[in-house]
Amino acid sequence: MTTQDFSESTRQKLKGVSTATLATLLFKRGLRNQFIQNVHPLRQRDENMVGPAYTLRYIPAREDLNEIAVFRDPEHPQRKAVEEAPSGAVMVFDSRKDSRAASAGAILVTRLVVRGLEGVVTDGGFRDSPEIAALDIHAYHERPSAPTNLTLHQALDINVPIGCGDVAVWPGDILVGDGDGVMVIPRDIVDEVAE
Repeated sequence: MTTQDFSESTRQKLKGVSTATLATLLFKRGLRNQFIQNVHPLRQRDENMVGPAYTLRYIPAREDLNEIAVFRDPEHPQRKAVEEAPSGAVMVFDSRKDSRAASAGAILVTRLVVRGLEGVVTDGGFRDSPEIAALDIHAYHERPSAPTNLTLHQALDINVPIGCGDVAVWPGDILVGDGDGVMVIPRDIVDEVAE
């Protein structure tokens, strides 16, 4: 599912539904593990985050492959993902539930704002979290983390199925975030669930 496949009607319906209600609706359909664990909003917002997932998978960093110079390469997976994620999407990082190093910082998240993304979610941490909280984007993480991602994370796969906070996230699944956290709705049933 792309952002074009995701109807504005469905988006608007989900803007006003709590993640608690969605959890119950999904449970009734046999889905018990759709709430991303241990992620929290950087700030409370008036309406829900709603958008299709665009994913980036990290693996443990290896020092010889993750020197600071890799960021100069526009084809670096983290840089490439930020430039390819479509407007209206939610960028989701699989940081292996490791917030000892940041998944991203204010510079990259600002770029996501400029590109029109709806939100950003990680089961790790963000650096520059006060600056990210002030941006016009929904942002969820486990906790702030100052070290650059290269110290522990190597960006590897773009827009593939990932795990985030113990939940399977497929590209195009719809993420809904509120003050409690983030739910993942399988793309095939999102219209039915919203209705």
